[in-house]
Amino acid sequence: MLGVRQSPWVRLGGFASDMMRRMPGTNLTRDEAATRAAILAVESYTIDLDLTVSDKVFESTTVIRFSCSEPGASTFADLVDATIHEVTLNGRALDPSEVYRDSRITLDGLEADNELRVFCELPYSHTGEGLHRFVDPADGRVYLYSQFEVPDARRVYTTFEQPDLKSTFTFNVTAPEGWKVVSNSPSPAPEALDEGKAIWRFEPTKRMSTYITALVAGEYHEVQHTYVGKHGEIPLGHYCRQSLVEFLDVDELVKITEQGFAFFEEAFDFPYPFGKYDQLYVPEYNMGAMENAGCITLRDEYLPRSRQPRSFYEFRCSVILHEMAHMWFGDLVTMKWWDDLWLNESFAEWACYHAEVEATEFTDSWTGFANARKQTGYRQDQLPSTHPIAADNHDLQAVEVNFDMITYAKGASVLKQLVAWVGLEDFQAGLQQYFKDFAYGNSEFSDLLAALEKSSGRELGGWAQEWLQTAGVNTLTAEFETDADGRYSSLAVRQCAHPDWPTLRRHRIGVGLYDAVPNSQGEDRLVRRQYVEIDVEGELTEIPELVGAQQPDLLLLNDSDLTYAKIRLDQRSLATVVNGLSKLDDSLARALVWGAAWDMTRDAEMRASDFVALVLRNIGAETDSWGVSRIPTYAAQAVNHFSAKANRPQLRAEWERGLRDLLAAAEPGSDHQLTFARSYAGIAHSDAAIADLEALLDGSLTFDGLAVDQDLRWVLLTSLAAAGVAGDDRIDEELGRDHTISGQEHAAAARAARPDAEAKATAWEAAITKTDTPNETQRSIILSFQRPGQDDVLAPYVEHYLTAADDIWERLGTQRASTALEFIFPRQLASPELLERVDAWLESSPANPAAKRYVREGRADVARALAAQARDAVD
Repeated sequence: MLGVRQSPWVRLGGFASDMMRRMPGTNLTRDEAATRAAILAVESYTIDLDLTVSDKVFESTTVIRFSCSEPGASTFADLVDATIHEVTLNGRALDPSEVYRDSRITLDGLEADNELRVFCELPYSHTGEGLHRFVDPADGRVYLYSQFEVPDARRVYTTFEQPDLKSTFTFNVTAPEGWKVVSNSPSPAPEALDEGKAIWRFEPTKRMSTYITALVAGEYHEVQHTYVGKHGEIPLGHYCRQSLVEFLDVDELVKITEQGFAFFEEAFDFPYPFGKYDQLYVPEYNMGAMENAGCITLRDEYLPRSRQPRSFYEFRCSVILHEMAHMWFGDLVTMKWWDDLWLNESFAEWACYHAEVEATEFTDSWTGFANARKQTGYRQDQLPSTHPIAADNHDLQAVEVNFDMITYAKGASVLKQLVAWVGLEDFQAGLQQYFKDFAYGNSEFSDLLAALEKSSGRELGGWAQEWLQTAGVNTLTAEFETDADGRYSSLAVRQCAHPDWPTLRRHRIGVGLYDAVPNSQGEDRLVRRQYVEIDVEGELTEIPELVGAQQPDLLLLNDSDLTYAKIRLDQRSLATVVNGLSKLDDSLARALVWGAAWDMTRDAEMRASDFVALVLRNIGAETDSWGVSRIPTYAAQAVNHFSAKANRPQLRAEWERGLRDLLAAAEPGSDHQLTFARSYAGIAHSDAAIADLEALLDGSLTFDGLAVDQDLRWVLLTSLAAAGVAGDDRIDEELGRDHTISGQEHAAAARAARPDAEAKATAWEAAITKTDTPNETQRSIILSFQRPGQDDVLAPYVEHYLTAADDIWERLGTQRASTALEFIFPRQLASPELLERVDAWLESSPANPAAKRYVREGRADVARALAAQARDAVD
């Protein structure tokens, strides 16, 4: 699964049951799962679903055949939020009122061979969990899709909801005639029934876990292709809403899919395990995508209706490959329990970037990873909620809070280092044997480690302890002395760690020495003169290979980005890159410098004003697509949050003017031009900038190559709304031009951005109080609510936020509550007084621990901002 919360392609979403806090029975523990797995073996599920009952509920009939190694024992089945009509165990009718409690069905007096039958009604979801139902406002068509990871198959059928009770699944689905119905097995021809209905009888699946079963149904558009590869033919299906057909760039999607299959089948030396391969682009999706076996669901924002930068398509490619990697790692071989969820996601994350580089046009994807994805891991790892990559997920609630960018970005970074440690050839050999040994079964991390130790001959237990079972990120700094001739008389790398997470690790790093050298045109370029690889261990590691070398203009630690660590730039190197980072031609080296400067800014070691100057002077020449699109967002954060309040008006003006100049100078039609236009709209606050936005909207101001398409129109209008010059009438007028779900979400965001008390109160009601606001609309409101320059109107929402946080987890459920708590936290109002108030709330509030986690993270961001502001105030 690739999750997302920060943007349509960056971060993960919530997924645990929204009833988990209200009904303890939904919180399955690891011990309960082990006990159940010790006595049960599940032979098969037969699941009959009737999707024609109403627009509120559907009927679900489940027959589970299973054996019990201890006849006479008791266990339970899982089913959430059901109205149960019948429960039959081995021919005995059970009273639902007696056996169904807390989302569990008690099963007593088991026999050696058992059959459980449950007939019930279940509600459709509107939160992206279970079976989600969506009516497209563009044309009134109906679309359904399932989302089951981690524990939500039990919202659609009766289950033994744990990954190590694998089984086969036979779905029989009744739906309106004319719908498309897709599941894990190939879609059969529908059989017509009365009253405009039909039934789809699917063949049994391969053995799999409940969380990767799937059902997608509705009035979807379908396109079919066939991939012919090393092991034969694989049918490929692509699906989307009818209103998005014109944006389904199926040729490109098929190309990436075929490139992925060719690469993975060769690298894993194992045929694709699930027959056909459908990819379905679905609406109002909480995550980026989900690896349902042979039935991948992806958010339909990946079919953009407006121009997007190359970074968008690069990330979309990584999402497609991430889910494909899961077909082997996760679906074919599945973790026994969620303790190893990190491995499932970290592996798919590493594999997708590796495949992108080796098999697609996006050959510099590790540079984009360094510029964007890896930064999210560094941030997460420095919050008070940090945890080891291999978290102790003792129950489903622990999974819920430990599934974050440490799982994805840090995990992939660490696996990248493991590959370097054992060698790619030996790493792949270990994987190939692992897939053969555990095909269609379950495993633990120790099984993979044993396979890699055997293939590589290396002892990896110590490495695993060091990197996977400890938290926090190390910082690497060069310490040196130079002689009278400017040569290194000593050079070493000092490693340090946060005192709360003090582990010092072994790092394999590159060290690069770069000099300013004129090229054939007489222009200075930063050229690498020397490169060495060393092993860093402990507090101080000497580099004797570079003693006697002339001090370079830029000394770059972790050159080639081999390890996961923050690096520091010495003063000479920092001065070099502030004035001329664009002279460095190597995109990965630049990414490391960008990251180092951003880390130093976040850690209050570099002034926010200097970081903004670095960006303005160099971003126009950046070539990496993720560098172009992401780094301006870091600079905006530096302006709005990390700058000293006394300096902020001037810095905002400099950033606004600088972006205007960059926009005017950008190559027509380029990613730079589009990014600078969006960024300019985001900072626009002066009369001149507001006038520019108005003129771009009405067409009186144009830039050659810049298409002011529908999504950019919403960006411009939302900024005007935030500035107080566009009200409801103009938002309604724009919504009339764009009567789609995207338009509705953009309109909600524009209204939430307005700087008046009534608009904020209405937005707060929709996002925080109401329970029927669509999940993506709620998210749009929340992301737009906190705006720079609106401190007065936002001030009351400190207390509103903390009051809501007391019980929001129980009121809104995991998905909505986590989105709200994370993104509507009043970071914009950073002050010592805010820290004191939040501290008092953390001491006294009865809030759920998961809710307090998000509040603590927000508090940490405020403390970091205040430290950065203090540093920016020092000349």
